[in-house]
Amino acid sequence: MTIRKIVEHPDPVLETECKSVTTFDKKLKKLVQDMFDTMYDAEGVGLAAPQIGIAERIAVVDVGDEKGQIVLINPVVKKTSGSQTGPEGCLSFPGLFGDVERPFEVTVTAQDEDGKEFTMKANDFLARAILHEIDHLHGILFTSKVIAYYENEELEG
Repeated sequence: MTIRKIVEHPDPVLETECKSVTTFDKKLKKLVQDMFDTMYDAEGVGLAAPQIGIAERIAVVDVGDEKGQIVLINPVVKKTSGSQTGPEGCLSFPGLFGDVERPFEVTVTAQDEDGKEFTMKANDFLARAILHEIDHLHGILFTSKVIAYYENEELEG
């Protein structure tokens, strides 16, 4: 179990367009496991590689539902529909939360840590988490989409 240091804003890697992953090996599998370990340790539901200083198109998500751990390598959003507005935070912006509008449903193609391509559909909170992490891979931060910020006490109460 390796916990990596989470990069915080304004580190420039957070606003970098990430490179596609082309090598699927033991090193990549270890990185994916480290990302899950780091995300769980920080009590997050998603983590993108730039958040640990790596400008590659890798994200992990686990919102605690039946889908469990999701590995998204080189993900591409194929389709979105509907709309939802809700609170988001980000491990790279500790203590900062705000309402963000995102699609309610998303269809994504990606590769797993073995390089196998897959397509998945998600909705509601899982769609929100996946889209938040995919944004990171394009250097897009949730703060650019916030409609209204919360004070910390509003979410903790």
